Amino acid sequence: MRHGKKDNHLGRTASHRKAMLSNMATSLILHKRIETTLAKAKELRKYVEPLLTRAKEDSTHNRRVVFSYLNDKESTKELFGVVSDKIADRPGGYTRIIKLGSRLGDAAETALIELVDFNDALLLANADKPAKTRRSRRGGKKAEGSETEVSATPVKKADHPIVAESEPAAEEAPEADELPGNTEKE
Repeated sequence: MRHGKKDNHLGRTASHRKAMLSNMATSLILHKRIETTLAKAKELRKYVEPLLTRAKEDSTHNRRVVFSYLNDKESTKELFGVVSDKIADRPGGYTRIIKLGSRLGDAAETALIELVDFNDALLLANADKPAKTRRSRRGGKKAEGSETEVSATPVKKADHPIVAESEPAAEEAPEADELPGNTEKE
């Protein structure tokens, strides 16, 4: 019985699954992002995040443990060099999974798994945003000349072209005297 066993075996033998996850982890460390199926991405996250945590402390023991999982000297060197510097202050959550939709051939759900600190586009977008401030729901004291004056300004009809273009249909209707079938005169 498999009570409480949550690992997805991905339809493979244990040795095949271990080799596949090792290869995918190596690719993720070297390329910083890979595209795969959603199920494999979720299993890879469980496989690689403990290795990333180990890489934060550079010791011979940690290097040997990580190498036993990855079986690749270059990815181990990259992990303890470049990657560990970037994730040094992060308390966890080193990977991000982005769903991409279904694959055309077999309709498998695909996903992009990437190392969080290496997405330059997202990091630059977050750097431009100001830091969020905590907002209270309580009324409190409002500063003079704040939002109350701005929101009290009346909204003109010309400011909203959709409202300005739509006129009531009653004005366009012809008068009863002008109808072609009406011959009654006063």
